[in-house]
This record gives sequence, C-alpha cells and structure tokens, in this order.
Amino acid sequence: MHEGQLDVDAELVRRLIGDQFPQWSDLPVVHVAPAGTVNAIFRVGDSLAARFPLQAGDPQEVRDWLTEEARAASAFAAMSPVPSPKPIALGAPGHGYPLSWAVQDWLPGCDAIAEDPEVSADFALELADLLACLREADTGGRRFSGGGRGGHLTDHDEWMDLCFDRSVGLLDVETLRDLWERLRVLPEVDEDVMCHGDLTPQNVLVDAGHLVGVLDTGGFGAADPALDLVSVWHLLDDERRGLVRQQLKCGEVQWHRGMAWALQQAMGLVWYYAETNPIMSRWGLRTLDRLVGASTALPLSPGG
Repeated sequence: MHEGQLDVDAELVRRLIGDQFPQWSDLPVVHVAPAGTVNAIFRVGDSLAARFPLQAGDPQEVRDWLTEEARAASAFAAMSPVPSPKPIALGAPGHGYPLSWAVQDWLPGCDAIAEDPEVSADFALELADLLACLREADTGGRRFSGGGRGGHLTDHDEWMDLCFDRSVGLLDVETLRDLWERLRVLPEVDEDVMCHGDLTPQNVLVDAGHLVGVLDTGGFGAADPALDLVSVWHLLDDERRGLVRQQLKCGEVQWHRGMAWALQQAMGLVWYYAETNPIMSRWGLRTLDRLVGASTALPLSPGG
C-alpha cells in the first residue's frame, strides 16, 4: 500500500516472539487482514495481538512513538465506556525487521466494515456516550499540536488540492471542492478536548448492532471536539447521525466542522487506495456521498 513498505509475515513474528517473549512461543500466530494501513496485525493465541509498523522510519523515533501510543492507549482505556486494547509489551528489532513493535490484548468483535451499524439506534447512542466520556477527560492544559487533523482546517488546503487533482475522473471534484471552500472557513469556537482522533470503521468493533470496542487508541489527545464527529459520517445514516448530534448537543459550527474533518479524511481514501486497498476506497466514497447529501443546509461558498 505504500512505497518502501516493510514485509512482515507470520514466520517472522513467531521467531521474534520466540526470542523476545518465550512465554508466548507456543501460541499460534495468525495474520489478521484488516482494512488498516499503518500496522500489520497478528493474533497471538486467543488473547494477544502483535502490531508491526509497515512504513520504515528512524528506529528510535518509532520506538518513542510506540511508547507514547501505549501511554495514550492506557489513558483512553481509563475513560472509555467500552473496551479498548491495553498495551502489554514492546518488542525490539530482529531477524531483519528494523523497528520496534507492540503487543496488546485482543478484543472480540467485528469491525464496522464487516458489520455495518449504519441504521442501529443503539449503536448511535453508544457512540454518543463514548464521545461524551472522552470529552470529560482532563486535557491537562494541552492543546492540539502537530500536522494532522484536529487543529486549523486551512492547514490542509495543500493536501486537499492534491486530493482534488488526483480525484479527477473518480469523483465529482467540482462539487467537493465547493464543499471544502464552504467548510474550511468555519471559525474555531470550541476549546480542545480529548479525542480518539481516528474513529473510522476499521477502528470500531460492532456486535449485533452495538458498539462493543474501539481500536487504535494510541492517538488519544487534545484536539478540536469536532474531530471525533468524523465517526458519524463514516458510520451512520442521516437519522442515526441526528441522534448523536442531539445527545451531544452539538452547535451548528461544531457539527459542520465535523463535516470538514470527515471530508478532509475521506478525500484521501478514494484515490490513494483505489488499487491497493479497495475496502478503504469504498468507504471513503460512501462518506463523501453522505457529506454531499447533507451539504444543502450549508451556506453558499464565499464566491457563491
């Protein structure tokens, strides 16, 4: 999926575990084929998961990143009303794999791609409860920092221009560009709160229409409260989105900024993963369709 992507297979994982964590050396190792793109995931026995970064990087920086992820994941678990993975161990490079890697506990359930919660009112209310609980977490005075989603919308203009250029022939670029122009100028009216940061279908576990777990919690940090509203556009239909908005008492600006963050994320999915990860490309397209469908309630663009 990425240039220079690292190769990781079950045999390599078994060797690394045998060397570094011999207490687990007899457990079966099975590759998990998720829709995610950052890590290769392997199930170890019934209760563990090993995560291996797929993109090469400076080994010390990657180790520091995994250490910080573990800290954030523990903080998320302490606030979440539903289960989330707890960090267990940090592995070291070996057998040709150049980076550190992480072990966490395994959570049961299907992700929201395999079991779509789009029309579940129960799921919508449970999602709203999750977001409300995360917003209650103490930021410790921290504010958003970094180059990803969660700060200033206009910081992403260059990325969006690239996405629009690459999406010609795949999407209605003119309509989507106009939507971004209307959303990108929304004011920053809310104080930062603690956010998951990537509440997308592959990071949400569903069972019989209920929210039963959240994955990839290592990005838990301070950000625009609208950031976690990307989840309603990725996961829910119009009626169920309304339930979340009602429960959280979102104002117009916060709700529409949530649309902006969802648009910023979904625009990159369709073209970038069209060939290498069609699952992600398809759910990005569905999210864009929902955003365009809801855009008639927005004000005209500055030039409109």
